[in-house]
Amino acid sequence: MQAEASNSNTSMESGLPGMCGIEHIGLTVPNLDEATEFFVNVLGCKVVYSLQPAMRYRDNYLDVHPEADRKIRTLSCRNGAHFELFEFVSPDQNKRMPKFSDHGGCHIAFYVDNMDVAIAYLKSKGVTLFGEKRYGEGPEAGRDATFVHFKTPWGLILELVSYPYGRAYEQEQPPMWQPDRFSL
Repeated sequence: MQAEASNSNTSMESGLPGMCGIEHIGLTVPNLDEATEFFVNVLGCKVVYSLQPAMRYRDNYLDVHPEADRKIRTLSCRNGAHFELFEFVSPDQNKRMPKFSDHGGCHIAFYVDNMDVAIAYLKSKGVTLFGEKRYGEGPEAGRDATFVHFKTPWGLILELVSYPYGRAYEQEQPPMWQPDRFSL
């Protein structure tokens, strides 16, 4: 067991020098105001700043068409990475949301202290849920370790997770993330 712990520390240290964690997550949304309303009025995030009027990447930066207009808004959602929302209008834009199973499909998880209260709240806001809460399995199992997935109005998949007593994998190694009780 000692050798395994030593190897995992070495692999962590051999990665990107100086990396401290995830600072922000960038999301391209079809309508910046609609996305902001959802993140603020449903999830409780706060707008930190906006970059407007629309701007362009004139040099094909990030493989963005040089005639694409963009607006940016940054939001804070308590403990963890913040969000940078982008709205683009571009002549070569693909406007179809990838399915969860498609390349580029993704989801973002939010930790909640009380899953039942959080689910009832989302339902009261008319949010589409993918079924009822589920219980963690395997390394994600644990007393009251639960999750549920839901969808934004534009089709982005989000998830709520709760594991108030930890997860099974934490019997072998430290938790990957813990809620910051001081910022709530």
